[in-house]
Amino acid sequence: MRAPLLRRWSGLIVLSLAAIAAGAVVFAQGRFFRGGPVYVPPGTRTARELGTRSTGTPDWDNPSGFHADVFTFARLRYDAAPRPPTSRRGGWTTDLPDADLNLSYRLQQLTSLRVDPNARLVRPTDPDLAEFPFLFASAPGAMGLTAGEIVALRTYLLNGGFMLMTDFWGDADLEYVERLFKEILPGSRFEELPIEHPLYRMVVNIREKAQVPNIHIGLKIPNTQIHHRVIFDAKGRIMVMGLHNSDDSDGWEREGENHEYFEKYAEKIAYPLAINIIVYVMTH
Repeated sequence: MRAPLLRRWSGLIVLSLAAIAAGAVVFAQGRFFRGGPVYVPPGTRTARELGTRSTGTPDWDNPSGFHADVFTFARLRYDAAPRPPTSRRGGWTTDLPDADLNLSYRLQQLTSLRVDPNARLVRPTDPDLAEFPFLFASAPGAMGLTAGEIVALRTYLLNGGFMLMTDFWGDADLEYVERLFKEILPGSRFEELPIEHPLYRMVVNIREKAQVPNIHIGLKIPNTQIHHRVIFDAKGRIMVMGLHNSDDSDGWEREGENHEYFEKYAEKIAYPLAINIIVYVMTH
């Protein structure tokens, strides 16, 4: 899976992130909505099939002939197994669908990537999982997996896939996620990604690991340290990355709801980091 993807995306040309501010007029502003878990019917395949839970999402299309040759934001659907008994918040649908579609749009707007305008919802055991080299998991502190899903994710990650996680908080969530990945990738371990890593300079020069708070809090949560925890494979490729004690997907989802939140967190933190991550993992 990995070699064709590297060839396909190695020619990315990234444009200025100043276009984020110019593009903010796409979204209405001034209302607040609820972006927690929501019921999604079993047969739903794309984020586009769900109605917005924020201020609306942009739509676009790719030229004829390019519909199959696109980057697709894929979200992990992990509702086949029960929630962990220690889980206190969140779930796989947190910030769906607006986070997925807004970030997809910003990738389309700010890079030369052609991006799927629908995004995908995918289970670990879906036969087409390998078609999506980038996989997003929301609120992994609530992630329960069946034995078959654990094996499927192990195969996916070892064969070149990448998983990004965000919106998990505190020691209990972190410890649970680390235990879960010892089952998914036996012998692996999470380690802190140093700010000197090339990922932080892939597109935007990021100098610190900054927190994106939930929009209803609106400020840095006291006594929380931001962690960017990663698992490398034997060759040094990043397979898994967790943005711990930060709600980056709220920054994608909520960009149209409050201008101050957009400027402080979406434009300056959530989008630059996500774009750096995606461009880095798609080219390494």
